[in-house]
Amino acid sequence: MAVMAMAAMAQSTCVLSKSSLFRTGFRCFPQFSARFSSSAATVASTLPSVNTLRRHKGRTTVASLVERGGVQIARDDVVRDEPTNNIPDTIFTKLGMQLHRRNQHPIGILKNAIYDYFDTNYENKFVKFDDLCPIVSVKENFDDVLVPPDHVSRSYNDTYYIDPQTVLRCHTSAHQAEILSRGHRHFLVTGDVYRRDSIDSTHYPVFHQMEGVCVFSPEDWESSGKDGTAYAAEDLKKCLEGLARHLFGAVEMRWIDTYFPFTDPSFELEIYFKEKWLEVLGCGVTEQEILKRSGNSDNVAWAFGLGLERLAMVLFDIPDIRLFWSSDERFTSQFWEGQLGIKFKAFSKYPPCYKDMSFWINESFTENNLCEVIRGIAGDLVEEVTLIDNFTNKKGMTSHCYRIAYRSMERSLTDDEINDLQWNVREQVQSKLNVVLR
Repeated sequence: MAVMAMAAMAQSTCVLSKSSLFRTGFRCFPQFSARFSSSAATVASTLPSVNTLRRHKGRTTVASLVERGGVQIARDDVVRDEPTNNIPDTIFTKLGMQLHRRNQHPIGILKNAIYDYFDTNYENKFVKFDDLCPIVSVKENFDDVLVPPDHVSRSYNDTYYIDPQTVLRCHTSAHQAEILSRGHRHFLVTGDVYRRDSIDSTHYPVFHQMEGVCVFSPEDWESSGKDGTAYAAEDLKKCLEGLARHLFGAVEMRWIDTYFPFTDPSFELEIYFKEKWLEVLGCGVTEQEILKRSGNSDNVAWAFGLGLERLAMVLFDIPDIRLFWSSDERFTSQFWEGQLGIKFKAFSKYPPCYKDMSFWINESFTENNLCEVIRGIAGDLVEEVTLIDNFTNKKGMTSHCYRIAYRSMERSLTDDEINDLQWNVREQVQSKLNVVLR
């Protein structure tokens, strides 16, 4: 849910589509109607699994399509040479890959383990949605979950915009209002989400989230002697403590009171795991305004959200978030359907190569923009980008020096290869960000 997404945006950590689901003039490809998870196919069939995408006549060719997991999306409708579009090809190629739907992938294994918990403890009550289109409207992504108009997450620095009214979802909560308005009272939504971010071992511009929502009617809580909010909060904590034990075993837990604009009260669940406290998820009792807008004025609800990569890295001992996207058999062959917590065995000992770059910044410079340029050239060969020095001279000009770590997880990189990458990075940073190299 948005709870976890917003917590992630505030902390800058790894973890923040429809109107039938999407309505800005795009049209749907037939192939885009990928299946829902089998356990929810019948119940969920009334909810469209995609937004409409506009096919430009004469330009829909194989070369301009992404085909992953049964999904086809035209590049020209996502990546555009327009000031209001900030989506690079590196992001476009990830659309539809749906790691969470691969049963032998760590993300899919973890998703299914969570499904097992809810199926076992709630008698298949929760409807599951895991193939909803990641292209959503600004209203769905922000307004419908009460994200303030001036919140930093709405900026072009943080969110991938197709146009001023259309984005790649920042969180699975972009579907919450639609699903609630269709009468669903218990549901889980899993999907790939997109956010412009820094570069290091725990951050990646595409990752996966799951959120859960449970709605209660007055008859559910009236006999308990509690008001609706207290009843929902108690049920929420009981549910999520059980989920934590299901995933991590008999661990010590603690609840942290926090603030989110879309839940009240709001909590974070932490567990003591491997001799340190680990944040597992964010959650809370849904703000009444969200329920009111979806025709649930008399009801209360709880919601939670979690980042699958964050938990999978801990459960499987995966040290670098880039590995989730690897097709190297030395990675993919280590995991088996239904086997949660298989410990990853490292296969790459290749050394990193470091290159420094200094430049005078301007007022519009942001580190996220820098990382987008570097990713666009080096892709997953860039391991980390770190600010190692900055100063302001007497004229008021500010200089930044960044250290770029290049490393392949699958092979040794040659000096010529690294030098070519660094040369291209310098050229593109200077031309696209309007900085002055030193």
